[in-house]
Amino acid sequence: MFNSYFSPHTARRFQFNRTLVCAVLLALTLPISSLVLANESIDQLEGIAQPESLTQLEKIAQPKHRDQQAVTTMISKADSYRIHPGAAKVVSLVKLYKSNTLDKTRQYNVYTRPNRESLVVFKSAVEAGQKMLMIEDNYWLLMPKSRRPIRITPMQKLLGEASVGDISTLTWSEDYQGEWVKSTSIKTPNGTEVTTHQLKLTAKTKGASYQTIDLWLDANNDFPIKADLYLRSGKMAKQAWFTQGLREGVTSVVAMTLLDKIQPNKKTIIEYQAISRQTLEDKYYNPAYLSRNSVSEL
Repeated sequence: MFNSYFSPHTARRFQFNRTLVCAVLLALTLPISSLVLANESIDQLEGIAQPESLTQLEKIAQPKHRDQQAVTTMISKADSYRIHPGAAKVVSLVKLYKSNTLDKTRQYNVYTRPNRESLVVFKSAVEAGQKMLMIEDNYWLLMPKSRRPIRITPMQKLLGEASVGDISTLTWSEDYQGEWVKSTSIKTPNGTEVTTHQLKLTAKTKGASYQTIDLWLDANNDFPIKADLYLRSGKMAKQAWFTQGLREGVTSVVAMTLLDKIQPNKKTIIEYQAISRQTLEDKYYNPAYLSRNSVSEL
C-alpha cells in the first residue's frame, strides 16, 4: 500500500524496518529455544532487504588504515623523515624564543645507532665538556669535573622546551604502539590546510619521553605534521610542529618547533643542520669511558 506514496528506495527501507520490528517482537514472545531460528530469519531478511546503496555508504564511512600493520607502516615511514637509518651523526641547533625574540642558542652533536643508543656531545661554550648517553631505557649525564655519571630522565630539560628525549631523537616505531584514530583536516601555523591521518601512540618502553602522543601525518605521504605530547599524568606537556625541507634532495624533517603549553610566550626550535653517516666505536657508548675522557673531538 505504501509503495504508491514513496519512492522505491524509501519503500524498501520502510518494508525492511517493519519486517525487522515484527521479527524482534515475535522473538520476545517465543521461548529461548526458538530465538536461534528467529535470529537466522533476521539475518536472511537483512541480506535480502537491505538496499545496496546503504551497504556502499557504510563501506565509505569505515575508517581506512585501521589494521595494525598499516598503522605500523605509517609510523615507520614518518620516522624515516626524522632520523637516518643505521648509525648517524646529527648536528642540532636549539633556539629558545621568548615573545618571538631569540633568547638563547645551544648546539649538540648527536650520535645515534640501532637498538636505541645515542650519545649527545654538548658543543656550546657554556656547556663545554658535558655529554649525555642513552642506552635503551637508561640515561646518564656526564659532567667535565666529575668522574661519576649522573642518572637522569628523558624529560629533564636541556634548553627551553627541548628535553633530553627530544634531543636524543627517540623513534616512534621502536618506543610506541600506534593506534588509528581518524582522517581529519588541520591548519598549520602558516595557515595551510592539510588532510591528515590522526594516530594515537602509547609508550611501550620505560625510556619513552612521553606516555602518549597524538600524532598527525600527511595523508599523502605520512610526513609528520603535528604532535601533542602528554605526560604520564595525562597532562599535555607541549605541542610539536615539524618543518619539511630537502636534505641532499630527499624530503626530510629539517626542524621541530616545540610550543610551551603552560607559558605560551615561549617556544623552542630544534634545527637539524646536518645529518651524516657516522659510526662510533663501542667505547663511546660506555658511561665509564665517557666519565674519564672529554671526547671533545666528536
